[in-house]
Amino acid sequence: MSINLSCHIVEPPLTAQWSVIWLHGLGADGYDFAPIVKELGLPENHSIRFVFPHAPQRPVTINNGMVMRAWYDIAFDGLNRQIDMQGVEESVKAITSLIDGQIEQGIGSEKIIIAGFSQGGAITLTLATQARYPLAGFMALSTYLPQVDSQPLVKDVNKHSPILMVHGTLDNVVPLTLGKQAAEYLSSSGCQLEWRQYAMGHSVCWEEIQLIGQWLKKRITSTADKPE
Repeated sequence: MSINLSCHIVEPPLTAQWSVIWLHGLGADGYDFAPIVKELGLPENHSIRFVFPHAPQRPVTINNGMVMRAWYDIAFDGLNRQIDMQGVEESVKAITSLIDGQIEQGIGSEKIIIAGFSQGGAITLTLATQARYPLAGFMALSTYLPQVDSQPLVKDVNKHSPILMVHGTLDNVVPLTLGKQAAEYLSSSGCQLEWRQYAMGHSVCWEEIQLIGQWLKKRITSTADKPE
């Protein structure tokens, strides 16, 4: 099934040269993380477009079949979660279409960053392993890698693209163990991964927001310093 996603877009002060596609968590929407943009400490005249897609509405088994925005269905929310991998694949394709759209608007894939929280982070990490073209990096917040034990081999195309994973030590929705399991798998597969953890639950803290801003600025600076 093909999914066309609507998006909330925050355009930069200058002509966009970068894009961050930021995926929300279960039951939220694209507006959820938009207010954080102002808190990232980016230069006043930056050129980063932020794209916040809205996940499709679907029944979610762990919430008694209630219809809500979700990137995929999930049947159990503990350590041994049952995930609808077809839904994951459909969402990966939908985000890939958004990436294609940014490329068509003149932003090279090497200047596109994928970010996500919780379910959105799971799609982000799946893209880190499967994307067909090189991306600028991945931010995965309070999340895990779906079916990490049966994941296909990580494609070489993004093994050198930096991955930032952040998790709360008090997270009782996505246990810290699942985040560390994903980080260990990706690191052992040769991915360039940075891990940070904070004393927080299933949320985002101020220190994390500052870290994200610094990480984004570093990505842009390191790319800008490369010779053409």
